[in-house]
Amino acid sequence: MANWCNNTVVFNGHPKAIEQINRIFKSMADSQRIEDVGQLPDFLQDSEGDYFFNIEQYEGLTNEFHYETKYTPNTETVKRIAEHFKVDFTLEYEELGCKEYGKAIFEDGVLTNISLDQQDIDSFTLDEATDTYHFEGKEYDSECEILETLLERKIENHFNKIKI
Repeated sequence: MANWCNNTVVFNGHPKAIEQINRIFKSMADSQRIEDVGQLPDFLQDSEGDYFFNIEQYEGLTNEFHYETKYTPNTETVKRIAEHFKVDFTLEYEELGCKEYGKAIFEDGVLTNISLDQQDIDSFTLDEATDTYHFEGKEYDSECEILETLLERKIENHFNKIKI
């Protein structure tokens, strides 16, 4: 059984392109409910198993989609969709069993993928006796806030290096 990677992608671009992407994702979601198999847009023949599963779109958000992939994010497949429609995207993903936690940003044809590594994951600990996480002298009920803090720092550091 696969570990499921949770993904949230937000597309940005020309409204007509976003409308087309919206239709494709709705069609894939409908097909997946009927066929119960992973989906790809019709214009992508093979994505090396990077299929979309359990696609959801929240009411009122026409450019944001939530879905699952097996083990890792399908960043390259999302990039191919963005290139096809000439749009940008931000993809946030997490699958902690495979130590996947990051954000991919595709803007002006450039893909930047920043994710946490083992050193980041090892920077906090779980106290099993109290079921709390410890990070930088503070106690947390969940690892989510810690992971988000670590990723934000890594993103900021990455973009600060580019500016220099």
